[in-house]
Amino acid sequence: MVTNPSNAPLAGRRILVSRPEPKATQTCRALEQVGARTQALPLIAIQPRTLDGRERSLIQELDNFQKVVAVSPNAAHLLMEQADEWWPQWPVGLEWWGPGEGTARVFSEAGVPGQAPAGGHNSEALLNCTAFQPEAVADQKILVARGEQGRELLLRTLTQRGARVEVLPLYARTAVEWPQAGIQDRLVSFDPDTVLALSGETLKHLLEVGQNTDTKLRQRCLVVPAERVAQQARDAGFRDVRVALAMSPDGLIDACMASSSMRSNGHS
Repeated sequence: MVTNPSNAPLAGRRILVSRPEPKATQTCRALEQVGARTQALPLIAIQPRTLDGRERSLIQELDNFQKVVAVSPNAAHLLMEQADEWWPQWPVGLEWWGPGEGTARVFSEAGVPGQAPAGGHNSEALLNCTAFQPEAVADQKILVARGEQGRELLLRTLTQRGARVEVLPLYARTAVEWPQAGIQDRLVSFDPDTVLALSGETLKHLLEVGQNTDTKLRQRCLVVPAERVAQQARDAGFRDVRVALAMSPDGLIDACMASSSMRSNGHS
């Protein structure tokens, strides 16, 4: 059944989606299904790494770990692609964790029991779980699959709690070089009322590409993934910042609906 755009929750909204592909296109489609007009402006690209011998050995020795944590769906996808070559049957008793439902779903679709915090979708939420408290992780071996660079909170905290943590960098994040005409088209001509910037790094690049092109940039509603990024946005001068409660399509739609409601009521 096709939704009538005039009656859809985001009818008439113009939303700019700054996520790496293919998430940008997927998110645009989900928002369009509930009435929004969208444009994609990927500011970061995910580039898989070629693993060295030590990194490959971590995958070959998965059965030596008690927990595997992937920090994002990208990390989970790449981990399972690599591990599938070595593990026709997955190790028994290994816990597979992600900070949100999207990452846990990647594990589940690959045939392992993916888990995620009941609330939240970041490292803080993961560290609040009973399974990651000091008494649970002391002396455990934990593999953290992530990008080349990332937040150190998970590694630092788990180490402080007594875990033996190995980091497996599976991808690099690189800035996408946009021509000035492309930035002008998506920020000025499209004139979005809401912008999705779902990482601190994305926010940084958005400011870099937009602040000399889009005089209304800081007046636009900004949807971010966490209060930490929201504070960065406020510090940079954004006046209307919303924190998405989940990174799923429904969670992002809800965040955009909340921003629509607040704006239509005259709040900032």
